[in-house]
Amino acid sequence: MDLATAHGQGSYQVRFDWGAAGATAIAEGAHLVVWVDQLAAAHGGPEPMPVLGGTRGGVELMPVTLDDAADVAAAALRRQTELGGRCVIAVVAAGAARADGSIRFAVEDLLAAGAIIDAIGSAGIDHQSPEAAAAASAYSGLKNATRHLISASASSREQRESSGA
Repeated sequence: MDLATAHGQGSYQVRFDWGAAGATAIAEGAHLVVWVDQLAAAHGGPEPMPVLGGTRGGVELMPVTLDDAADVAAAALRRQTELGGRCVIAVVAAGAARADGSIRFAVEDLLAAGAIIDAIGSAGIDHQSPEAAAAASAYSGLKNATRHLISASASSREQRESSGA
């Protein structure tokens, strides 16, 4: 049994999870893996994590932020056209690292991932796992406050404090 099936999102076209372990769990069979790291990408942070798995035809990795939602939706549609069928998209929120190295919830990554999933759905690819649908709903419900919530998040405040800004 592959990891996506074991994780329970294998039958969905749009999947969502957190961190490198989550990426491994949902990337199997994916054509497009979207790595959402809102703060690291916006501030020249580390490169996105490598993803193994995907389809025999290869997997495309897109490191993105909230501002890339339309580009991701266009890439998903382009890939679906190239395949002549269903494109499977794994959206992964990077999360924030705790001192022990484990991943914690990061609202900025949830909202950015939700924006990505919402854009993919608006483009017509809407067979979403419940996890993906919940992330998209979080973004949709907070759309007007998203930029403020990202800048006010614990991770954003920690980043400003550590840079002396």
